Amino acid sequence: MALEAIIHPIVGKTIRQQATDAEQLGVPCIVFDIPLLVETGLWRRQLQSILVVDCTRETQITRVKQRNGLKYEDIVKILAIQAPRVQRLAAADAVIFNDGISIAYLEGLVREMACQFGL
Repeated sequence: MALEAIIHPIVGKTIRQQATDAEQLGVPCIVFDIPLLVETGLWRRQLQSILVVDCTRETQITRVKQRNGLKYEDIVKILAIQAPRVQRLAAADAVIFNDGISIAYLEGLVREMACQFGL
């Protein structure tokens, strides 16, 4: 927690500056990938919309194992301290279910979502 108290303000300042720079350039949409958005509670009021990319717990475990090579038990411990899926979904303005679909199909869903948000 002490590390977070040091890092989070620095990250927040950097993100705010990048967003300001993007707005000044006329960028129509700024996307933030915030893994602990629900847990921290800091970002919700600063964002126009929240899109949650969701998958089943089993898929999440498989992906983390493949990506990071962690043991099942370690992944379960990490997931246990994160916000539960139902809480993440409740925070969403929109959800894309990313389980058992191709990258091309996911890209199509993201483009559809962008159109829905007027982008």
